[in-house]
Amino acid sequence: MEQLRAKKGFICDMDGVIYHGDRLLPGVREFVAWLYREDKKFLFLTNASGKTPKELQLKLYRMGLEVDESHIYTSALATAKFISRQHPGCTAYVIGEAGLYNALHDAGISINDVDPDYVIIGETENYNYRSICRATYHVLNGAKLIGTNSDLTGPSEHGVNPACRALVAPIELTTGKSAYFIGKPNPLMMRTGLRMLDVHSSEAAMIGDRMDTDIIAGIESGLDPILVLSGISTRKTVELFPYRPRLILDGVGDIVP
Repeated sequence: MEQLRAKKGFICDMDGVIYHGDRLLPGVREFVAWLYREDKKFLFLTNASGKTPKELQLKLYRMGLEVDESHIYTSALATAKFISRQHPGCTAYVIGEAGLYNALHDAGISINDVDPDYVIIGETENYNYRSICRATYHVLNGAKLIGTNSDLTGPSEHGVNPACRALVAPIELTTGKSAYFIGKPNPLMMRTGLRMLDVHSSEAAMIGDRMDTDIIAGIESGLDPILVLSGISTRKTVELFPYRPRLILDGVGDIVP
């Protein structure tokens, strides 16, 4: 634990680590206060693409947690950054929410339902058969398929919900094309987070609730992998994976001395 507390930078998942739905998790206020008090560099790195950093900042504020939006980075921002560098000025057919649309717009990527260069899928409540058919049509006509993250499920106040990869699957199965996923555990997102914190990977910890995204992302990117049991993973499900977190904690509040 002392090794963890000595780290200069902390990259934390949000859903399942900081909050569940609209409920702040126990110990989070104390953990964030400790980060500020100890002058730690930290970033809330979320695979969720639906909300902008400002919207997430306001969500935290409504739950009683004051964090500047500069401490928040989403898979939507990572996706927009990747595509704008790969193909500047390209167009895309998008299934997602405002956070994804705004990120793409800010990166100079235009929406196109006629002949897009990319089909980009993020989490959304407006997922329907028509949108699947349009995405399938475009992919079969040469559009590249992108998923904002590879999460199959996500935690909610009512249990487990389908996430991005589950929404991409029908399009992959219909077209025979595999999507490229941008969010964790893709090292692209982790390296961006480290650059934002201006710390080396050996000086940082990755704190998350998922073995298949957060922990493997930390291991493969050279960060200290710390699992919290406040979200998806349990001590029993940890045993299903061929890799291990260095520490398993009940929640981020355990880090506070």
